[in-house]
Amino acid sequence: MTIKERIQGYLFKLELEHEQVDEQTWIIHDQEAGLNQVVVCAEEPLVVIRVKVMRLPEHKRPQLFEDLLRLNATDLVHGAYALENEDIILVDTLEIQTLDLEEFQASVEAVGLALAQHYPLLAKYMTD
Repeated sequence: MTIKERIQGYLFKLELEHEQVDEQTWIIHDQEAGLNQVVVCAEEPLVVIRVKVMRLPEHKRPQLFEDLLRLNATDLVHGAYALENEDIILVDTLEIQTLDLEEFQASVEAVGLALAQHYPLLAKYMTD
């Protein structure tokens, strides 16, 4: 089974609304699961799950960075917050070779849970 078939199968088994945008990339659009615009990209040897959380605000950056680092250390089971250009993203990487449905599901669910649980904290940084 190819990695494309495996990821596609996982998305169907988990009943996640999604679209395939190219041979190696899917976007999950599942509001019910709290997953909107979550990108899944499979490129040997990794599967990367990522989502844009918010634009990097102009104000209170040191406090925001401290909060994100604390969340990375204490509250994230899978993945980490990171910077990509002027965006804050949540990203997780998984090894294709050992990836199974349960690991994929845990990672996707952890992203959705983090987005929901951390929103109140991060929302205070979303307005300039």
